[in-house]
Amino acid sequence: MRREGPLRRVTMPDGVPGWLVTDHAQARALLDDRRLSKDVRIARPLFPRDAAGGYGTKLSEHMLNDDPPNHTRLRKLVTKAFTSRAVSRLRPQIERIVDDLLDGIEGETELIESFAFPLPIAVISELLGVPHEDRSRIRAWSKVFVSGVTGEPLAAAARDQEQLLRDLIRVKRAAPAEDLLSDLVHVSDEGDQLSEDELVSMAFLLLFAGHETTVHLLGNAVHQLLTNPKQQELLRADHSLLPGAVEEVLRIASPIHIATLRFTTEPVLVDDVEIPADEFVMISLLAANADAARFDDPRDLDVTRPAGGHLAFGHGIHYCLGAPLARLEGEIALGRLLDRFPSLRLAVDPAELRWRSSTLVHGLRVLPVIASTRAV
Repeated sequence: MRREGPLRRVTMPDGVPGWLVTDHAQARALLDDRRLSKDVRIARPLFPRDAAGGYGTKLSEHMLNDDPPNHTRLRKLVTKAFTSRAVSRLRPQIERIVDDLLDGIEGETELIESFAFPLPIAVISELLGVPHEDRSRIRAWSKVFVSGVTGEPLAAAARDQEQLLRDLIRVKRAAPAEDLLSDLVHVSDEGDQLSEDELVSMAFLLLFAGHETTVHLLGNAVHQLLTNPKQQELLRADHSLLPGAVEEVLRIASPIHIATLRFTTEPVLVDDVEIPADEFVMISLLAANADAARFDDPRDLDVTRPAGGHLAFGHGIHYCLGAPLARLEGEIALGRLLDRFPSLRLAVDPAELRWRSSTLVHGLRVLPVIASTRAV
């Protein structure tokens, strides 16, 4: 596709028409182009009938699906909790959660369910103050939102999750705790313009974005290392390569495939092709990160590759707020997993692995491995 040009007309599996962008330079520019809006309220009439999916729910009205100045106001309220300095203070807590999960793993295991999922859901839930008994429900709803399901199953999941979040916000308002959600509730009560609906949609965004993407960062990272044994050996021998290895996995196996909602508010010229106003633009982060015009040998995993340049976290004003947290979780999880299991290996032929059916998330359905503490 790239040889034919950086842009092409496409129809998504749910019938939504748009323009697919595959080249790194154009993807990077469009991610920060203010002529592309992310305001979901304006976007809804642009969808074909009954094709808005999760964008048709109230829960989608959060800062990721908004434009300045409202996006700026909402993002400012949570930025301090996700700075590199603030996130670094979570290291001991993350290490404890990782070690507890690894203690329960031995022999053959499905690593997504036993490790890659429970780690980020535990971290973001503790950061926000979500009770343990509600976490499995949030995970089940998250699967619905990224599955592409529409109609009543989607509407029911949205209603149930919205009710849970409203109940949780009510608890935090009555009895604030030392967590991010209590802080956001307190700010709204002190005269900031966060409404009840904004609190609900913000909590949904932080929970969903804070765990679903990291699940697949971890799963994709382990998959890449187990199918590239020489790179795994390099990483086992030198843990100083871990931060760069996380960046390389983000580049070659981004947990987000096509970036979230964007549409043109006026005609936009990409090379010699004009995208008319009111058209959806689908930016493939995976394709951009595999562009040979930007990266040497882009299909090869190289944990020693100089970090930087990938678009896995986006670019511009919507650059992923949780990037420091995802990086820290990835670094700790991979390092401790490799240390604990010196002979970690796939339990099935790599050709048997199947990817999730989604244009949003890029991740394996399951990752069966054999985790042994004995060296082979």
